[in-house]
Amino acid sequence: MIVLHASFPIKPEKREQAIELTDDLVEGSNQEDGTIEYRATVDLQDENVIRFIERYEDAEALEAHTQTDHYQAFGEHLPDLLDGEPEVLRFDVESMEALDV
Repeated sequence: MIVLHASFPIKPEKREQAIELTDDLVEGSNQEDGTIEYRATVDLQDENVIRFIERYEDAEALEAHTQTDHYQAFGEHLPDLLDGEPEVLRFDVESMEALDV
């Protein structure tokens, strides 16, 4: 399984546009074969940071995701939305288990 955690600092004046584009991206991404979970949230400490949590069955599913129309459309707008450098972390996960809380 491949897991990505990403943080995108967004220009305050572009926040609403970024959220709309993110909503479209999340909707399309969750319909892709090989996507286990694709979620975006707004950071509680900084409302102008959008965080992504993405889980894919394998590297092929991640690669296929980057070729989709909704991913490409989001990427075209990204330079105009960003207010700093994004951080994207990739984890290659061999096992996972749910914990009781």
